[in-house]
Amino acid sequence: MVRESSHETQEDYSSWLLPAVARLLQGCGLAIEQVDVYGVTTGPGSFTGVRVGLTTVKAWSEVYLRQIAAVSRLEAIAAHAEPTAGLVAAFTDAHREQIFGALYRRKEQKLELVDEEMVIEPGKFVEWVAERTGKEPVTWVSTDPDRMTHQEEWVARDRKGERLQRVSPILAPAIGKIGFTMAKEGRLIDAVRLDANYVRRSDAEIFWKGDTTHAR
Repeated sequence: MVRESSHETQEDYSSWLLPAVARLLQGCGLAIEQVDVYGVTTGPGSFTGVRVGLTTVKAWSEVYLRQIAAVSRLEAIAAHAEPTAGLVAAFTDAHREQIFGALYRRKEQKLELVDEEMVIEPGKFVEWVAERTGKEPVTWVSTDPDRMTHQEEWVARDRKGERLQRVSPILAPAIGKIGFTMAKEGRLIDAVRLDANYVRRSDAEIFWKGDTTHAR
């Protein structure tokens, strides 16, 4: 059973989340204490959204003594690529003329991260991927493909016939499926070890330190 509820109102995400979860569970005939494992994205993404999600799941984990599947948002995006794709480059808008990006290689039907997730300019991400993949074909997947298509570096990939696939920003089903696999494999953590992967520092930290650079 896979059901989803997306935040499509003007209501703050923090006040919308718990009632939305309650309604979704009620529609499935379940109570929160009947959920065996919680799947949650650790980022990268909105600082507020990631914090709210992680704080909520940490609380449930401690109250109901359940474990957690910590899923990368970029892996959830990459999971939309065709099963035959050997190399998958996933990215999403990070604002400030940057994207969050990651490269995955498929091994035995699983996507394995190549190097680290990063925040980077779109064109430079294309160059970074090219350096690590050579002439191997790459499948590109994104919630925000428009952040890439106008880049000069992308034009050469497009001419080679590589496709840039747009996926829905509603990633809960993919996160749930990845989390289910992680649970079967025993790759779970508790509330204490659950932590965010923001990839870059918050505005508050950057400006407090008087630093306007953006590190990977």
